[in-house]
Amino acid sequence: METRLVEAPGSEEIRRYRMLVGGEWVDALSGKTFESTNPYTGKVWATAPEADEEDVDRAVRAAREAFDEGPWGRMTGTERARLLRRFAELLAENAEDIARVESTDNGKLLREMGGQLKSLPEWYYYFAGAADKIQGETIPSDKPNFFVYTRREPIGVVGAIVPWNSPLLLLTFKLAPALAAGCTFVVKPAEQTPASILEFAKLFEEAGFPPGVVNVVTGFGDPTGRALVRHPGVDKVAFTGSTETGKAVMKDAADHLAKVSLELGGKSPNIVFDDADLEATNNGVVSGIFAATGQTCIAGSRLFVHGRAHDELVERLSEKAGTIRLGDPLEAETEMGPVAFKEQLDKVQGYIQAGQDEGAELVSGGKRPDTEALRDGYFIEPTIFTGVDNGMRIAREEIFGPVLSVIPFEDEDDLIWQANDTDYGLAAGIWTRDIQKAHRVAHALRAGTVWINAYRTLSFNTPFGGYKMSGLGRENGLESIKEYTEVKSVWVELSGQTRDPFTLG
Repeated sequence: METRLVEAPGSEEIRRYRMLVGGEWVDALSGKTFESTNPYTGKVWATAPEADEEDVDRAVRAAREAFDEGPWGRMTGTERARLLRRFAELLAENAEDIARVESTDNGKLLREMGGQLKSLPEWYYYFAGAADKIQGETIPSDKPNFFVYTRREPIGVVGAIVPWNSPLLLLTFKLAPALAAGCTFVVKPAEQTPASILEFAKLFEEAGFPPGVVNVVTGFGDPTGRALVRHPGVDKVAFTGSTETGKAVMKDAADHLAKVSLELGGKSPNIVFDDADLEATNNGVVSGIFAATGQTCIAGSRLFVHGRAHDELVERLSEKAGTIRLGDPLEAETEMGPVAFKEQLDKVQGYIQAGQDEGAELVSGGKRPDTEALRDGYFIEPTIFTGVDNGMRIAREEIFGPVLSVIPFEDEDDLIWQANDTDYGLAAGIWTRDIQKAHRVAHALRAGTVWINAYRTLSFNTPFGGYKMSGLGRENGLESIKEYTEVKSVWVELSGQTRDPFTLG
């Protein structure tokens, strides 16, 4: 199959994708397909194969063969790094087209997807630099007749499942360190957004990766995703998605003791003290909850505001929320796109109703826009609730939409208690001019990432992951290499003497 990307979306023609298995582009063995809907138009724009257990087995076997028998398993870190750098170059060349595909598939702004795609090559350059530096240690032995050292070796075949909100970014969090470590890979995209990963996968052959190193199977959580997680040929499962699904993934992987890393949900506190710069804070809060239509695990969905700043900040936020431009995500002037699919829209609307039923005050948004240009898409207005109690459902459960719960506070100790009074611990924000207080509160928060006077910033070289029900393990940075390697200890006897076989050496 031609490895260059097809033209960016724009016609009414439905695209028909195939899966990548063992270096070949294939249909599902059953011949079944499923549809992907453009959330802006509400119309089907692409189809992909509906893989079943047999298709997954074929992909895992291809990955295993590439790892055990193909040239990939014999490559040095320097050789893998060369391929990763070539792939990064190709990705940079094709970033704009792939961004349009992803925006069409999940409804996020093209300017956001474009920014993500332009930054993604940096992940592959970074981990290319790490590929030949994955090293062990020499251990000072307590036994003078032994030389002891360790090796870090690739864990093997990785099965990855990624969500619909940022498919390629969240895939890259896993794929770049796994390839640097020498693993092979089978990924299942979300059934709502298969297209961008299939376009992206076309670049691996052109970059020179051997067949079977990277495989893509498309389909639904059950049977496709579950078959991948449960497959005994998968050595490591890397999952991003909801906490409930993450629990199921962990249980299924436990049947064959596959290692697991999980990047799950969040209900992140964004904390504003009364000495904060409210103009900068207002911008940061909007970025934290309304950018990406709130469809991000790190969304700053619980806004804790000191009483002296509460009314002014709410007024600023309401004014801004009312002017956010909803529209076609492919248009440069659009500031917020649709929710990614109908079921998610229904979920968001259900939470907005629940907030009102529980007594929170709806001060902005909460409705679907009733204009001809937006009527067919899955749009919901930027929504702000005040008078929220930390025990309400809208303050405790992940909504994954543009819904902000504002909670007032007066005392720092009580604030920390409330901020940590959640099942989640993925991220948090702190807004204050008092640097001592900023660090003090940052240290007290139970969250994997804390921003001070900023929000929603990530990098390839900084570990990312959660506490509590927000997951296990870390992605990005050199820390992530550990997720895709095993440590082997090697003992070398130096004296050549025979020892007593009935004592521990």
